[in-house]
Amino acid sequence: METDDSLTALDPAYCKVLRISAGVQALVLLVIAGFLESLPPPPGSFLIPVALLAIWLVAIAPARRFSRWGYRLDGDLLRITRGYLFYRDTVVPLGRIQHIDVQQGPLMRRYDLATLTVHTAGNLNAGVDLPGLRHDDALAMRETIRQHIKQAQP
Repeated sequence: METDDSLTALDPAYCKVLRISAGVQALVLLVIAGFLESLPPPPGSFLIPVALLAIWLVAIAPARRFSRWGYRLDGDLLRITRGYLFYRDTVVPLGRIQHIDVQQGPLMRRYDLATLTVHTAGNLNAGVDLPGLRHDDALAMRETIRQHIKQAQP
């Protein structure tokens, strides 16, 4: 990803949320691998590779995912960038936004984070998510977008 200093990074607590979510997924994989260890192949043929994958999922992947997100809200555009191997740079004109959601799951609520979702007119990528915002920041962004839409209406 090209470094763009004008983009705002997500809240650092979001990396913790990603690690916890990955830890739950890794735990499920480890339980399944433990069950498969009881089958005839040699011991360790399932558990060792899955344990290595679990370590990567929890220790490395969340920080990489977190560092590849950025956003900017200025003028009449919302820009969201994410990804490394599959890079996506989304620019949403505020005038195309139909409605805005601010969501919090239990884990996000624990860290006072939220996901801002903007729904646009059209079918392709009609909903654009921006996770990992402080809850207050997400509410402020929602209000800023709402005010822009309200002023743009004739």
